[in-house]
Amino acid sequence: MLHAKVKSEILKSIVDVVSTLVDEAKFNIAPDKLSLKAVDPAHVAMVNLLLQKGAFEEYKADDTELGIDLDKIKEVLRLAKAGEILEIEQDENHNRLIINVGNITRRMNLVDTTGMSDPKVPNLNLPAIVVVTSDELQKGIKAAENISDYIALTASPDGFEMFSEGDTDSVSLKLSKDLLVSLECKEKVRSLFPLDYFSNMIRAIPSGTTIKVSLGNDFPVKLEFQIADGKGEVSYLLAPRIESD
Repeated sequence: MLHAKVKSEILKSIVDVVSTLVDEAKFNIAPDKLSLKAVDPAHVAMVNLLLQKGAFEEYKADDTELGIDLDKIKEVLRLAKAGEILEIEQDENHNRLIINVGNITRRMNLVDTTGMSDPKVPNLNLPAIVVVTSDELQKGIKAAENISDYIALTASPDGFEMFSEGDTDSVSLKLSKDLLVSLECKEKVRSLFPLDYFSNMIRAIPSGTTIKVSLGNDFPVKLEFQIADGKGEVSYLLAPRIESD
């Protein structure tokens, strides 16, 4: 069973970060936290989310799993004002979710979770760690959008670069070490990624968020950040495109 009250913007941030990769998700509910792991249908990207009980105004739960259609939650969120508290509970038959927004009650069928696996999070030891604000990454994406379908991320001891090259044009965003929150990098590393995935992930992260970007040579990129005033943690993994010479 689950009975919780949560601010609309916290629920929105959860839905935003997960729905960039999947339409339906299995939430693992525990008495002290809520968690989720999901891989997109093409198996290119993964999201791993953990939200502590303290992120909620009220939270009572037993161990259970809920399969949720995220588009339905988005519909409910459109009815909520900023700062409004939503009440969420499972019905007594455990097959529906009930969400109250003000005087509106929305009942929705839960999605069957039997086919939904819990993907294993690969243990990556990536040599470069760049800590940067989401706003800086947004700028790099905006610049790259009309140039190419791919974006190269490079970290070196001097700084971080986002580079995109098309048939005729190229664009780069260079952030020297002093423009980054922090940088740990002994030697230059570079990986190439599909821009649409990378862009959707960065756009889902609230503006002004500090992101830890872990990189290697032709390795997945790992993006880690906090939501819900530090009471929630999210990490994204995105597979690289290996360049052929």
